[in-house]
Amino acid sequence: MPHTPNPDEDDLDAITPPQPVFHVEQALLGALLLDPHRLDDVSGITADSFSTAAHAALYAAISTLPQPDPAEHAKNTKWLDRVLTAGREQARGLTATHLHTLVQVCPWPSHAPAYARMVEAEHARRRLLTAAERLIHTVHDASLPLPVQTVLAEADALAAVVDDIANRFPPRSGVLPRTPAPPPATPDHTEAVEEEQLLLATATARPDDIDAVRWLVPDDLTLPLHAGLWQCLTTLARRNEPVDPVTVLWEAQQRGLLDGGSEPGEVLRMLAEPAGSVGHWGERALQRSLLATAEHTGRRIEAYAGDPANTPFQLVVGARRALADIAAVRTRWQNATGTTPPQQRRPAPAIRAGPPTTTAAHAARSTRATR
Repeated sequence: MPHTPNPDEDDLDAITPPQPVFHVEQALLGALLLDPHRLDDVSGITADSFSTAAHAALYAAISTLPQPDPAEHAKNTKWLDRVLTAGREQARGLTATHLHTLVQVCPWPSHAPAYARMVEAEHARRRLLTAAERLIHTVHDASLPLPVQTVLAEADALAAVVDDIANRFPPRSGVLPRTPAPPPATPDHTEAVEEEQLLLATATARPDDIDAVRWLVPDDLTLPLHAGLWQCLTTLARRNEPVDPVTVLWEAQQRGLLDGGSEPGEVLRMLAEPAGSVGHWGERALQRSLLATAEHTGRRIEAYAGDPANTPFQLVVGARRALADIAAVRTRWQNATGTTPPQQRRPAPAIRAGPPTTTAAHAARSTRATR
């Protein structure tokens, strides 16, 4: 007999259990509430690094209020009261009981630097995930007047996030994400198919124009048959052999392109209907290829960053490999459009928070400044 839930029962199964980083943040905040002087040993994080508004508000209060005298802090709760008052300005739900709980759940206050490093790592993963999602969203934004330029700008922003994470967590060679990359998306290719057919037919009618679009490669075309026919065209043109629908069809047969069920008559009809220019249709195909590459790159990085088992080191290596695909097609796009802007300077990686805590660190900084 099925169980009928009692309205008075708590539906505990509907409550999503907190992620491990939530407990790490609790331990860090508890350590700082218990021993405020340990804030001097914490670096690399800010209030924005925390996963909840309450934790962010408490860390902001702890890091901005003057530290109490250790002896006085051991005797009373005056400093904790000030932290609570300041924290409530950003998170009204904070209570004294909440602070007491944080202190109780901290297993070892001296481990505060390790907890902070964990918070920093999880924040890096969330930043990367957000940047990847923004890139994907931009690819699908049909309202953009300059889609390629906007997508490349988002790709640069994503690369800047990766650089910053690499600065904080230098990657280890050969450490790849364990997460499998998602397969490429399969959007509606109706418009692409029609334009690629015009490209192939126009190139067949005007083979002398093929050399001017050397930046277009077979992989830029959406259908395997179209990619193979483009390779036939470029091969014939490179050999200075006659190019017309019949010679292209024969080359296609030699390459096995008709084995997939393509009818020779259909191929001949497609290649006999040119329109426009090779350069125009080639640029359209390359633009689609660039946007598809950007989307797949974003989805790869999204998959890596969405897996909490991946370390920051793995995320940096995987993201940089994915971004290399955009860089390759970007170079060809710049060659196609004749606009090769200077390499955009990425924002300087954020400096890890926290002043030097040792005399040696001060001395090293002074030495560098006098060089």
